[in-house]
Amino acid sequence: MPAQGKHRRPKSTSLGRGLAAVTTGGAVLALPVIGATSAFAAPAPAAAPQAVAPAAAAAPANSAAKAAPAKHSVVAGETLSKIAREHSVSGGWKKLYEGNRKIVGSNPDLIHPGIKLVIGAKSAASSDDKASKASPSAARGASADRADRSERVNAAPVAKAAPAAEKQAVAYTNDLDGWIRESLAVMAEQGIPGTYEGIHRNIMRESSGNPNAINNWDSNAVKGTPSKGLLQVIDPTFQAYHVPGTSTDSYDPVANITAACNYAADRYGSIDNVFGAY
Repeated sequence: MPAQGKHRRPKSTSLGRGLAAVTTGGAVLALPVIGATSAFAAPAPAAAPQAVAPAAAAAPANSAAKAAPAKHSVVAGETLSKIAREHSVSGGWKKLYEGNRKIVGSNPDLIHPGIKLVIGAKSAASSDDKASKASPSAARGASADRADRSERVNAAPVAKAAPAAEKQAVAYTNDLDGWIRESLAVMAEQGIPGTYEGIHRNIMRESSGNPNAINNWDSNAVKGTPSKGLLQVIDPTFQAYHVPGTSTDSYDPVANITAACNYAADRYGSIDNVFGAY
């Protein structure tokens, strides 16, 4: 909220009142006027508060406009995790899902192209709930307190908060480098260990970087569960170590990498510790 300076009207002294009436037997005596200059000069600053009133009134409207939820139309291949990162959602895909549960449905891993997600709906709803629960007297007290603070603080805090609103969403390239970097971002959110070098080294050994690679000749294939994707993960392993917020398609590059790294972390401590078939 823009801060306004507090204008205080100078108090006139008791000697500067100008006139005093004394009745004695019905006669009215006019006493000498003392300090007339200060008495008549005092009203001048009264016009100042009116000048700053429009700016103070405009501040809530600007804040409300900035807090308005944004909408995102889902396209094929997107996941809640990816959308949350692109819009810098605090709380990640879980917070995004909480605010759009009615739209998405019971399965956060399955979002359909064309649906519109509301970014920031949860926080806006929570604020409304808190405001509605406050008693009328408390609300009036809070409003008075905010008005008083707006007069006492300057505009510096508003200027400092501006850079946060300008934070740019991270965009990943649709290639091996982009898939690994996006997977690392998901892994960081989930606390899954691993480095770019460890992931890249194992991908090149397992699939040579082909996200559609499949092994139809080894023992797993004979059992009906061939190894698939960049890190050659069989379906049972993919399902057991699938990371929520990523695609449920085991061929999806990001989903395949994160599931494989999750499995490697559980069995070997990290994908970085894998140097052969795993």
